[in-house]
Amino acid sequence: MTNRELLGDPVQLRYEFEEAFDLMALSVEKHLSAAPAVIRNYTAHLAKSTGKFIRAYGLLACSMDEEDKVPPEAVTLASAVELLHLATLVHDDVIDDADTRRGIETLQQKFGKKAAVICGDYLLSLALKLAASIPERNEYNALDMPNYLCRICMGELRQEINNGNLDLSVYRYLSIIKGKTAALFEASFHGGAMLSTKDEKKLRMYRKAGNHVGMIFQLMDDCIDYEMEEAQAKKNVRSDYEEGVVTLPLIHTMKQDESFSGQVKGGLVSARELYDRVLEAGGTVYTKAVAGRYYAKASDAIGNLELSQAKKARIMTVVDKSYYGIKNHKNIKQHKEE
Repeated sequence: MTNRELLGDPVQLRYEFEEAFDLMALSVEKHLSAAPAVIRNYTAHLAKSTGKFIRAYGLLACSMDEEDKVPPEAVTLASAVELLHLATLVHDDVIDDADTRRGIETLQQKFGKKAAVICGDYLLSLALKLAASIPERNEYNALDMPNYLCRICMGELRQEINNGNLDLSVYRYLSIIKGKTAALFEASFHGGAMLSTKDEKKLRMYRKAGNHVGMIFQLMDDCIDYEMEEAQAKKNVRSDYEEGVVTLPLIHTMKQDESFSGQVKGGLVSARELYDRVLEAGGTVYTKAVAGRYYAKASDAIGNLELSQAKKARIMTVVDKSYYGIKNHKNIKQHKEE
């Protein structure tokens, strides 16, 4: 396979979806494993455990044309999105002082925080460089990746500012994750859609669907911290509260029980007691119900796009994966059309 193919250059007109997905995954691996020597030790460690590429999958699905083929530019953009996502995870792990990510040691745990921050910066720069490398890139300026990156950073900063804020409202919390997590899903859907349509109304619907999917993903991830063990989740769990991160399950529980809220604010509740109480009070049940409302919105938006059966099925795979999670849905890499 040539470098042109890995970079998504138009050596052929269109790819079958599975071929495009494999090329994207190979491109991400190549950029991590073949980084400049000074940083290769760090990026090679990250290459040992890449994610399920759910954002890239969504971008590729949204880019499918009338014949359900994927343009080469989508492979490049999807690779850039995954590298950008990886950069945010590396930085998150430094902020959270996380030990594991995707079942292996985090970069900051293995090599130190300074090396991890610098590596995250490198991945961010690489992602933007890759996104700008697509042919006729001026046609896709409306995607405005830097703007999406700003939204992600602002979401992360708002979360940090509200660290330990036990008076955080539901509305405020949802606005935080709308930037922190949902912006990159929106960028993925938007980027893919721009390669398949120029219709501004349809592009807005794709963006809305992507944002809804991102909200689903984060809300269900909030529940993982309460409901799963670390071996199953393959990352640190039972950690949000100890790190001062206030999420929707706790917000809801505290609003339902003023006595419990007072105990938490007074520091009278241990972490173990808090997690048990949130589960008993239905904090995760409520959070999943909110995610369910976003699921309905995303499904409606996708249904209104009048897509082919194959394209709709691909996009709905991302919606379902975000909602049903790692326990109750097929691995996205193994998904096949019915």
